[in-house]
Amino acid sequence: MTAFIEDHRESYIQTIRINRPDKKNALLPEMYLAIAGAIDSAQKDRNVRVTVLTGTGDAFTAGNDIGDFITMADGKGAAIPTQGNAPFPAFLAALLAAQKPIIAAVNGLAVGVGVTVLPHCDLVYAADTARFSMPFVNLGIVPEAASTVLMPAMFGRMRAMELFLLADPFDAQKAHQLGLVNAIFPAGQLMQEVMAIAARLAAKPPSAVRATKRLVLAHSALVEKAIEAEGRTIDVQVRTPESREAMKAFKERRPPDFSRFD
Repeated sequence: MTAFIEDHRESYIQTIRINRPDKKNALLPEMYLAIAGAIDSAQKDRNVRVTVLTGTGDAFTAGNDIGDFITMADGKGAAIPTQGNAPFPAFLAALLAAQKPIIAAVNGLAVGVGVTVLPHCDLVYAADTARFSMPFVNLGIVPEAASTVLMPAMFGRMRAMELFLLADPFDAQKAHQLGLVNAIFPAGQLMQEVMAIAARLAAKPPSAVRATKRLVLAHSALVEKAIEAEGRTIDVQVRTPESREAMKAFKERRPPDFSRFD
């Protein structure tokens, strides 16, 4: 377990907290593995019936650490492999395999995977100060975590395309309207409210809860195929000249110029 991920278990509730507030809880490879390990171990722990995933400070997570993408765009190796047993695929596999319900408490900024992880959670609650963004196209890459399948199904094709292609940030109210979050709470009350909901869920018949989740998620083959296809595309896109321009512009804190690309 990395110091950036906290795993607390009490009263049948596991709380996984992303704890890298100086970097807006941006995720490193070892953090993906730590979250995956915590979720996996909870499946075998009779004293865990519900998992709550949240962040520290004013961010849920700013997504994958941009340094990994910059390393890939610079041609210095695949710093964030998207296939096999590498950290990010292991993280997604743990989410897909989880038999016990997972609740996301979006306490603040949610970028990239901080948004695409949410459809893999069973309940999602957000602080009224939460802000969401999926800037994949702006970085010259594509969405991940089967969001290209799950989000059109959730929001409708045109709304999903608007979020993917225009990549404008949106607030908690819009996330609620889209169906991405179940409810919004004042920031200072979010965790109290979420833990009360988790306690209600933990008090229910555990095998019936698991069986219900299994039935709802029974048709996951398309999700797994989408994850693989998205991963292969990211591997290619992140090394393209346009992605290198996007990453370079990000480092130099200037607008990117894509005018010379077809």
